[in-house]
Amino acid sequence: MNFIQIFNGKILTPQGWIDSGSLLINEGRILAITGSNLPLENAELIDATGRYVIPGYVAMNIYGAAGYQFHDGTEEAFNAIINAHLAHGTTTIFPTVGTVGYDKLVTTGKLCSKLMEDGNRIIGGLHIVGPYLSSEITKGRYEVKNPDRKIYERIVSELPCIRRWDAAPELPGACDFARFLTEKGILAAISHTMAEYEDVKAGFDAGFTHAAQLYNSMPGFHKRREYKYEGTVESVLLIDGMTTEVIADCVHLPPTILRLVYKLKGVSRTALVTAALRYAAYEGEELAFSKVYIDNGVCKLKSDDTVAGGISTMDQLVRNMVIRAEVPFEDAVRMASETPARIMNVIDRVGTLEKGKDADILMLDKQYNITSVWSKGVRIF
Repeated sequence: MNFIQIFNGKILTPQGWIDSGSLLINEGRILAITGSNLPLENAELIDATGRYVIPGYVAMNIYGAAGYQFHDGTEEAFNAIINAHLAHGTTTIFPTVGTVGYDKLVTTGKLCSKLMEDGNRIIGGLHIVGPYLSSEITKGRYEVKNPDRKIYERIVSELPCIRRWDAAPELPGACDFARFLTEKGILAAISHTMAEYEDVKAGFDAGFTHAAQLYNSMPGFHKRREYKYEGTVESVLLIDGMTTEVIADCVHLPPTILRLVYKLKGVSRTALVTAALRYAAYEGEELAFSKVYIDNGVCKLKSDDTVAGGISTMDQLVRNMVIRAEVPFEDAVRMASETPARIMNVIDRVGTLEKGKDADILMLDKQYNITSVWSKGVRIF
């Protein structure tokens, strides 16, 4: 058989839905999308039976799963995390590494580079958080620093896989850092920050075009003595050109706030992220060595009960946006696939169902549950 034909499905394309259409896969890529559901000769036939056919999800902020985190720095960890999230519809992953120290960062980054060079097309590149973060936000949980050009130049030269780096824009040297990243084609994002409008705007002009985990680890509208000030949140919402992301697990943010961000920033500037730690897609017992514990669907630090991250998967986020935040299904899908792919500059090969792109495809039932996954044209289940 020369190619695969998924037919009789409701296919989401950039132009909208195609009812009872067909999607053809050949050599790991999308060969064509048509409005016909007639089975073709010499094709492996997959009858979608009216189910949704959508692009695979793109995870641009994701630390781990299945008992591992990427900063464990082993192929075993990378493979376990990727396979766990792949089963939940994530077909492109940007491994996230937090403030873990230089040696662990470089070890993880070099492994990420090696896997990418060896042809792992699920990995989109490395995402670094810190150590250039606000001490007022981190409160001693991590060793934070001001940007040091000698150090970050060295890291970028050592790790060609870096695609995103998060920092607080108000720190001395942060704007120079953003300009450097932008020149290198690396996304500069604001995170763990106390920035108000002038800091956010100056950061945006320097290259901080994305805001991580909106509402989390940043201030909102606040008061100092008798005067009121905008926070980072309002500043991000006000700057039209700045993209953002939300942890749509309905625990980090309630459905009303998710709907508010959707209305104010729109589909094309809002991505869904999990910020998932090692307990995502994990069915074992609590890991004794872990610094976090699970409470109501989020990971909290054992030291002070601060929210450290989530345990959701991308398919859960999409369902939450549709069912609880009351966002149209196609918009929720775009925020989990097309928008992060565009923000991370991989829209040329993933994020939408179009001819020539990687055959990263999901099939969902009418309750938005995944029934099949294809990664680069290979059916996972």
